[in-house]
Amino acid sequence: MNTTTKYAATALAAALGVTVLAGCGSDEGSAGSGASKGSGSKTVTLVSHDSFNVSKEVLKEFTKETGYTVKTLKSGDAGAALNQEILTKGSPRGDVFFGVDNTLLSRALDNGLFTAYEAKGLDRVAPDTQTDEKHRVTPVDTGDICVNYDKKYFADKKLAPPQTFADLLKPAYKNLLVTENAASSSPGLGFLLGTIAAEGEDGYEAYWKKLKANGVKVVDGWEQAYNEEFSGSAGGKKAKADRPLVVSYASSPPVEVLYADPQPKEAPTGVATGTCFRQTEYAGLLTGAKNEAGGKALLDFMISKTFQEDMPLNMFVNPVVKDAELPELFTKHGEKVDTPPTVTPEKIAANREQWIQSWQSLVLK
Repeated sequence: MNTTTKYAATALAAALGVTVLAGCGSDEGSAGSGASKGSGSKTVTLVSHDSFNVSKEVLKEFTKETGYTVKTLKSGDAGAALNQEILTKGSPRGDVFFGVDNTLLSRALDNGLFTAYEAKGLDRVAPDTQTDEKHRVTPVDTGDICVNYDKKYFADKKLAPPQTFADLLKPAYKNLLVTENAASSSPGLGFLLGTIAAEGEDGYEAYWKKLKANGVKVVDGWEQAYNEEFSGSAGGKKAKADRPLVVSYASSPPVEVLYADPQPKEAPTGVATGTCFRQTEYAGLLTGAKNEAGGKALLDFMISKTFQEDMPLNMFVNPVVKDAELPELFTKHGEKVDTPPTVTPEKIAANREQWIQSWQSLVLK
């Protein structure tokens, strides 16, 4: 299951018994909603994964500024949503697609899903997120996949939590880590790519052999790993989980605080900042869009300060616009990872399947 940072945050909210509100103009409908018909349509349709979430007030501001109403067509997780667009390319179900990340970007570009458009305000977007010189996609957010740890467990054991990939191989952390299947989970794949970035293409296989020998547990997806196996999460506590280390996100601790009742002064979980891999998510104007003008206006808006500052506590990701400010809860309880390792989309495209197959033969057999 190719989930994204936002899927995980939304699922965590669900695990804590909270319903995250969808923005106005969702697939439930809103004033002026309906499929975009013709260039004069005042509805712009955004195709996304299930975890797209934006404040109603922000979407109303977009309508006020442009005259367009947003209809959101949610289509499963990121991988499933992308697959549906590939199957309907040239005759898309919407005008803009949001949610393809750097682990899947090459598939979208190779299939010609997007029409080039240089969004207004792109000069304010962090240069390191602008990986497509042809502007077929626009960077919208970043998120860091990292090992999270249960603070209470390590305090009770008087053991320092691990901070790096190398730390995870130490005997002190044997049988403590749970991660997701790299073949079926976006955070699982991101963690694998992080080890490749850190250990090199010649060293990651030896690393995983050692990690397996040190008792890493692999489960199908993020929700099982975080909410059933990880002792530091609200769901894990209910399930009496016994793994104090889990592959999740740098934004997971703020979610644990935001949806707790009462809210704790300190997050119960921490982040091993030396184990992170950065994901960048993009949006693009779909080739064959019926409302191309509305799609371009939406892409412009998605990198506006208004939209970018709305994302952290709705989708639990980082803005890509330089002047966007983060909310205090996000900065207080989350971790800022300045230079996490990453792998270029081109290298991922060339090696992804081989890396996954190698990982499966090493870890799952």
